[in-house]
Amino acid sequence: MKTTSSHGFATASLCTPFVLLVPLGLFAVLLVLPSLGSSHVRSDGLGVFCRGAGADGYYSVASGADEEVAAETPPEFSLLVGVLTMPKRRERRDIVRMAYALQPPATGTRVDVRFVFCRMDDPVDAALVALEARQHGDVVVLNCTENMNDGKTYEYLSSVPRLFTLDSYDYVMKTDDDTYLRVAALAEELRGKPRDDVYLGHGFAVGDDPMPFMHGMGYVVSWDVAEWVSTNQEILRHNDTHGPEDLLVGKWLNIGGRGKNRYNLKPRMYDLNWDMDNFRPDTIAVHMLKDNRRWAAAFRYFNVTAGIE
Repeated sequence: MKTTSSHGFATASLCTPFVLLVPLGLFAVLLVLPSLGSSHVRSDGLGVFCRGAGADGYYSVASGADEEVAAETPPEFSLLVGVLTMPKRRERRDIVRMAYALQPPATGTRVDVRFVFCRMDDPVDAALVALEARQHGDVVVLNCTENMNDGKTYEYLSSVPRLFTLDSYDYVMKTDDDTYLRVAALAEELRGKPRDDVYLGHGFAVGDDPMPFMHGMGYVVSWDVAEWVSTNQEILRHNDTHGPEDLLVGKWLNIGGRGKNRYNLKPRMYDLNWDMDNFRPDTIAVHMLKDNRRWAAAFRYFNVTAGIE
């Protein structure tokens, strides 16, 4: 079952047994999540997508069409954007939410943005993220210990096909909370691309290979690639989830012969330099926005705050 928000797009349905329907239940489950499973990253399907009862979906980017038209016209394709973050970065997440809410619509597409955590062992973090999930409804909690290069990306990619079994997407993106993603620009890049065996991002050249893997600032795989990751036991058998996450994703796909439809979006995906003078008008994603000053510079450059007093 899908619901339509006030912006005229379908949000993810409450389709797994781990979804919490009662606010107090949400609070309690997030508090006890640390006791579930082992302390190691595993692919056991344990996770939770939290959607607040009052969430209006403003954190998603939709077509902007009239609600009735949006309800009758299915999107051309759908994209799940998973923003990997950590509990104590609440201010950063609020900035990122505004960054998506103030963007122009991605016409004809369904784009849902979710903030991705590992389970919280700190009861303070658990309580505050529970309230955040209740307010915004855009939180996904995975069965892993919080980390950056110790398996979190693997857990995200492998859990998505199970968490959204009845509400799948055409594409799945992993990005960071210091990346400003211009969703409409990315949607235009995806519009004419295949729907399967896709691996797209900022290609990182090694030797004569122009893109054996995509830079961790943000990359997109098609749904079938995420499903392949979720069922590939060789990755776990060889303990191949520990190390630079972007390099490892490329390694899995290279060994498995997956992601053959590769697209390098460099230089439209790039790192912001020290002087903050290398913004591009055709930007798809700019990375390294690690403080409020850099986020403000990005908003000014892309006219995000133009006309706002």
